[in-house]
Amino acid sequence: MNYTLEKALSVQRTAAMIGRYGELLDPAVRDRCVFRTPKMVLAVGEAEGAMLRRRFETFSPHFPAMELLEPAAIAEWEPRVALVNGEFRPEPIVAIGIRNSPTAVDYEALAESFVAEARRELAGSARELDLRLGTMVEAIEPEGDGFRVGLRPGPGSAEAPGELWARHVVVAAGAHSLLLAQRLGYGLEYSCLPVAGSFYFTPDLLNGKVYTVQNDKLPFAAIHGDPDVRAPGKTRFGPTALLLPLLERYRPASFWEFLRVLRLDGAVLAVLWQLFGVADIRNYILRNLLFEIPWLRRRIFLADARKIVPSLQLEDLSFARGYGGIRPQLIDRRSQRLLLGEIRIEAMPGLSFNVTPSPGGTCCLGNALRDVEAIAARLGCHFDRGRLEAELLGNPGDGGSAEATPQAA
Repeated sequence: MNYTLEKALSVQRTAAMIGRYGELLDPAVRDRCVFRTPKMVLAVGEAEGAMLRRRFETFSPHFPAMELLEPAAIAEWEPRVALVNGEFRPEPIVAIGIRNSPTAVDYEALAESFVAEARRELAGSARELDLRLGTMVEAIEPEGDGFRVGLRPGPGSAEAPGELWARHVVVAAGAHSLLLAQRLGYGLEYSCLPVAGSFYFTPDLLNGKVYTVQNDKLPFAAIHGDPDVRAPGKTRFGPTALLLPLLERYRPASFWEFLRVLRLDGAVLAVLWQLFGVADIRNYILRNLLFEIPWLRRRIFLADARKIVPSLQLEDLSFARGYGGIRPQLIDRRSQRLLLGEIRIEAMPGLSFNVTPSPGGTCCLGNALRDVEAIAARLGCHFDRGRLEAELLGNPGDGGSAEATPQAA
């Protein structure tokens, strides 16, 4: 809802890669990773409705699966959104919907499938895949035509500290990417403003995703509800948005890392002053602070969630403990503005840092394509771009050697 048509088309192209990747998987694996449900964005009231209708006119020629849903159609798709006690809700409503597309992803299961596919492709070859979970990267130092990477095993590990040498290093670690880049003296023009999102559970109320109209003055995601793929039988509502001085939501020690990437100075204070100078943003941030107060938060959030399900009751809501993480919103200290979207810091040939807030998960394969093309160019190795075009980008005419096997590129 807050994208231009150009940006939406760009994101849609890379987002579709996940759905196409899922179609290449064994059905039992695919059904754990990618889920198809209806999705819609709901407008409530005359002003939102008029805006959404205009947006449909602009976007629908480029997204033919879109449907404009009047109240009766909304009730067919999502009865609890359109109806209260069997009658249509009193406010005028309209929605844009897509009936059946990949709309939800279990990203843990998806990551596991990536590893499994990579191992299957390497089976019988001289190449190896070394996966080290729970290992901390202490330092990255240029050495020769590559990089020395210092490693420290995580808590409870019996392994000793070690090192790796690599010709090409990609750091894809959320807010920590900026921390590691700045330790090397790169990305110093950016500061990080971590935004934490919290969620609430209800019983199973929705058949698919239901978004609400984005306030274009707010650089935060509007509330939405959807069936939670990791919590069967529950619908998840959120997120709230809390400015939290942590790089990891449930790791208090990351406060000190936050201070290092905040780089508080006059430029950062100017951006914060600009944000709080906008009444909509100021009120939104202050209101979201109340969502963290245990007794109060459900009662305040109820009013927001009722925009989606008007019959929702307080006893239906429960705080989703342990859910929600950190989105690193970046501040460009040179232009003194908040950046919406990801950045890529090209430190030097062979070393890059991806700092990816939303929609980082949605665009993960697009980001991976960008990284693998840089790796292939630097190392001179072969990358079957034609196969990827055919399998993941839906361009069968550019198939190259893609016809060899129906596997994930």
